[in-house]
Amino acid sequence: MPEELAGTTIAFLVAPEGTEQVELTEPWKTIEAVGGTPRLVSTSDGEIQAFNHLDRADTFPVDVTVGDARVADFDALVLPGGVANPDFLRANSDAVAFVKAFVDAGKPVAAICHAPWTLIEAGVVSGRTVTSYPSLQTDLRNAGAEWVDEEVVVCRSGPNALITSRNPDDLPAFNSKLTIEFAKASA
Repeated sequence: MPEELAGTTIAFLVAPEGTEQVELTEPWKTIEAVGGTPRLVSTSDGEIQAFNHLDRADTFPVDVTVGDARVADFDALVLPGGVANPDFLRANSDAVAFVKAFVDAGKPVAAICHAPWTLIEAGVVSGRTVTSYPSLQTDLRNAGAEWVDEEVVVCRSGPNALITSRNPDDLPAFNSKLTIEFAKASA
């Protein structure tokens, strides 16, 4: 695989608990496979506890807390899902500000499954076409987004590329599109 993202650093923003493990690990591996450097950003230091749906899975070390992270140090942002993860993040003002700053800076953001809840809280979905886990469609529409039922959506009708997918089954398409969009942004 070509080193499309060599020299890029990608933030993965997650809560201390509740991240769907495969939605963290599969995009992470994809970023590494194309030469990028993923960094785990969370609201607390130490480790995060990932989940396989409702069951505890592995833990992962946090590289930097969101309060200490600077958007300028990253080229793009990935928001993994899991029900509890984005619900916790959207209640954290530092996490919400971090997400909004990526969009305002024109940097690409990729969100899967329930992660668009954090995008809603950041006020960055109005006028955007997105997808998500189906239970979020009303929330997204109420926030001004156009929700579609597709495996991956890339929306450029805003200040940045916004890449969204519905669930873990969509990870191959999600990973392919985020790699393309992150490479475009870093070119």
